[in-house]
Amino acid sequence: MKVTDERIVAVETADTTLEGALGIPADAKGIVLFAHGSGSSRHSPRNIHVAEELQAGGLGTLLLDLLTPSEEAVDLATRELRFDIELLGERLSGAIEWLASQEATRGLPIGLFGASTGAAGALVAAARLVDHVGAVVSRGGRPDLAGPDLPNVKAPTLLIVGGNDPVVIELNKQAMARMTALVQLEIVPRATHLFEEPGTLEEVARLARDWFVRHLHPR
Repeated sequence: MKVTDERIVAVETADTTLEGALGIPADAKGIVLFAHGSGSSRHSPRNIHVAEELQAGGLGTLLLDLLTPSEEAVDLATRELRFDIELLGERLSGAIEWLASQEATRGLPIGLFGASTGAAGALVAAARLVDHVGAVVSRGGRPDLAGPDLPNVKAPTLLIVGGNDPVVIELNKQAMARMTALVQLEIVPRATHLFEEPGTLEEVARLARDWFVRHLHPR
């Protein structure tokens, strides 16, 4: 499906301004906000690939840098901000409210796609803005890091993990046991943590598209 509204946007949150790439196809059925993972950004080739598949399925996307350039520089040295789940959750909450206020996206049901620690931030935001978030997908995520917020998530949640990523599979199962929402675990055979094996990222994109199309409904 052709993207008719594609641009770089400045997303105002409570504590800062974040840069994002917005893409909305004609007659979009919803919009998916991406929360990147450890050491990544909105330029992640993996997230861009998934975003293109979602757009082909009639969904808008917003790929967002959750850290400012100066924070990224600090995080590259210390690796601490990528694990500040409270900070990631707060900024995603701000981005959700921004989407709900913009003329181009107001009224569209919102989904969250999180990778690695970004998945925990997505679940924190989903737990705190239950009326705004319609569905969540985690790719190779650390939902366990959402901790006490997990039981408060109401949005249907899909957890996608590589079959050759046993530690993360176990952490996802632990998170599932704490959740009360509809939650499903999909294990992609032969895939490692970054889904770099042939065909595995395509499977992630297909699973995510189908989940969002199924669960994102107009409010």
